[in-house]
Amino acid sequence: MNQKYMLYMTLLKARTFIALLIVIGFFSVMAPNFLTTSNLLIMTQHVAITGLLAIGMTLVILTGGIDLSVGAVAGFCGMVAGALLTNGVPLWGDKVLFLNVAEVILAAALVGIVIGFINGAVITRLGVAPFICTLGMMYVARGAALLFNDGGTYANLNGADALGNTGFSLPGTGTLFGVYIPIWLMAGFLLIGLWLTRKTPLGRYIYAIGGNEPAARLAGVPIVNVKIFVYAFSGLCAALVGLIVASQLQTAHPMTGNMFEMDAIGATVLGGTALAGGRGRVSGSIIGAFVIVFLADGMVMMGVSDFWQMVIKGVVIVTAVVIDQFQQRLQNKVILLRRHEKKPTVAPLSEVSHG
Repeated sequence: MNQKYMLYMTLLKARTFIALLIVIGFFSVMAPNFLTTSNLLIMTQHVAITGLLAIGMTLVILTGGIDLSVGAVAGFCGMVAGALLTNGVPLWGDKVLFLNVAEVILAAALVGIVIGFINGAVITRLGVAPFICTLGMMYVARGAALLFNDGGTYANLNGADALGNTGFSLPGTGTLFGVYIPIWLMAGFLLIGLWLTRKTPLGRYIYAIGGNEPAARLAGVPIVNVKIFVYAFSGLCAALVGLIVASQLQTAHPMTGNMFEMDAIGATVLGGTALAGGRGRVSGSIIGAFVIVFLADGMVMMGVSDFWQMVIKGVVIVTAVVIDQFQQRLQNKVILLRRHEKKPTVAPLSEVSHG
């Protein structure tokens, strides 16, 4: 096989990691404080938000779907937490039940799972295209978040000792062994994603559906259940992101998560997941999240305008898609070359001995 093709394939498969090294190298020169320990921890905490969304998004895209609702779901779940901490749960008469922080987190996470479940059910049971279904859910979740407090925020989510609901700042700003809790959450969900995709039948089903859904259906893959699961998992990741942001700000804002879905999709594509489905890795999406966030934070440290940041991020995402398409064509060419090399040579009839 042509060694040139093999070299190209190796470089293309490692493109996200190479891009990350280039970003780190560039900003370490242009922004002297970029590589300090404290700044790296803060930036990695930012990565955790995009990374959590990208993990759920990767599973969805691997099945050939898309989830445009994750940003709005994050905002909605943050408002759910804010409402529970501020107003509690109204009961009969004038009685109000206030949940502790663990129960608030569980309730908001369940809301995210239910929204994802609805997305998956509508897509599979009613035959609505994932793009249209999740686009509609994005508007529903964003509108519902605005309706919670008439477009206002829930501020000062410190809770009260008398109500037993203090400690909401822990999920967003707390540390364990000197590392922020959101980073631990991202690492935990990364391990879950790797285990699901590499070690379980569910992972094989996810790749099979994205690779060839009709063939997967004929092979007995439970397509409906698998798709509902991946959208519910994506909803859970979005809910956790909403909780993290509200916890960090100690404020639940209905517009939290605006455009988060674009960063999640961008990280997933940068990480090598094909938008058509069937090809990609969760670990690649996390590296893509590092590229997206380090690039954005580096531009902030250099004082680059927000408008130019949007332009540059858009160019990076489009470039990633173009490179992915090039990799796919090159990979097909390599497969053809391998088949040609393995094809047995048949001697002409004139040279065959009739002995």
